[in-house]
Amino acid sequence: MSDINISNATGLYTTSEVEQRTGVPATTLRQWERRYGIPHPTRNESGYRLYSAADLSRIDFLQSRLSEGISISRAAQLCREHFGGAEPAETPAPVSSDSNLPSEMIGDLRRALLAPDHGRASDIISRALRHLTVEDVLMHIIQPVLLDIGELWERGEITVAHEHQATSFLRGKIAGLLELAGNDGWGPSVVAACGPSEQHELGLLMLSVVLRRAGLRVHYLGPNTPLGDLAVYARQVQASGVLISVQTGEALHALRAQLGDLRDLGMPLYFGGAAFNARPDLAVQFGGTYLGADAVQSAQTLVTRLKERLHAP
Repeated sequence: MSDINISNATGLYTTSEVEQRTGVPATTLRQWERRYGIPHPTRNESGYRLYSAADLSRIDFLQSRLSEGISISRAAQLCREHFGGAEPAETPAPVSSDSNLPSEMIGDLRRALLAPDHGRASDIISRALRHLTVEDVLMHIIQPVLLDIGELWERGEITVAHEHQATSFLRGKIAGLLELAGNDGWGPSVVAACGPSEQHELGLLMLSVVLRRAGLRVHYLGPNTPLGDLAVYARQVQASGVLISVQTGEALHALRAQLGDLRDLGMPLYFGGAAFNARPDLAVQFGGTYLGADAVQSAQTLVTRLKERLHAP
């Protein structure tokens, strides 16, 4: 356990104050937080980061290791060992329920996307990422906007073209977050793919971001992946598990038809997506585990299962 007491763990310093005290730019602090879980600031009622004395100690530790020529990923690992935090947190703390930022930004982002004003949409997402965790931005801003836009299309209030350009824009932003999260985590590796005939990838893409930030090494393959090819790739990278997302009935039928290609794979299967949200029992029938209905819940389930498997006798 950590020897940091409660007072040392209390959020006291704003981002600008930490910049002045440590000389580490705010962008670097956020990058370390997203990739390695260090530092781990709390948030006030407005969603702004507040860093503790413990956070400052960890930042100083990282700077010292970097000055010795040690890579940041290794320095983060040493930091966790030194301060007694060997395991990364599965998910960052949720945004305060008193914060109005997500609800305000949902409407602003939807209107910007449908205008369309991508410059304004980019500014809104950038602002959100300054004040909220990546997980909160994904689950409480981007996902609701995607649902809203989908419902507007279903009601005939916007065209397919409007829906496609908005979705394409958000897909690019999520992919950018996946790239920013890096793939040099300290945990086991997983292969994430949409099942055969499945083109809807944004849910899986968001989950991959959350998993990388939790320390897993995620190989993201994208939509419409034949299971035979998926098995070849998973064996090549010696994955600890395979994650398959299915949204539609057509894709579920295709998945069932190709399940034989995963026979003797020798690694656990995890299933998610709307098709399995509606029928969680199918995951067991297909020889795997159902993850959950959203990215954060799914990440927690997957990390827990992989840890159990890793420590099994």
